[in-house]
Amino acid sequence: MMENRSGFIKFCRMEEYRMKALGRHVLVEMYGCDQLILNDRESVRNSMLKAARQSGATIMGDSFHDFMPHGISGVVVIAESHLSIHTWPEYGFAALDLFTCGDEVDPWQAFEHLREAFKADHSSQIEIKRGQFPLEKDTRRPYKPDI
Repeated sequence: MMENRSGFIKFCRMEEYRMKALGRHVLVEMYGCDQLILNDRESVRNSMLKAARQSGATIMGDSFHDFMPHGISGVVVIAESHLSIHTWPEYGFAALDLFTCGDEVDPWQAFEHLREAFKADHSSQIEIKRGQFPLEKDTRRPYKPDI
């Protein structure tokens, strides 16, 4: 189904309406993580930076904050979007957003590294395609034009 300029919905066959996404957003919940690691800002920061590198991303900067009595929030800004985390060490829980754009960065590589780094017993994750456009309207530009 597709809306045309006049606002009417046009029905089309699936093979006529293939989509291309600008980005991939992986939402992750990790359970049973090592509580000491989740409460150590430098460990969390280093793991997030390594995850960004392993995914093929270009790191632009980062910011991490300790909460008292426990917990970390942080973000690694990448040219292709961001990787962010919020930890609840008292529950052995971490929530992550791994949002990448373009075809050269793989958020699942970041996920695999972080699952191991935080020693998660189990996790749930879902990938959402962001910025979907029909293939014929794909006007994407390179994500790292002049870095």
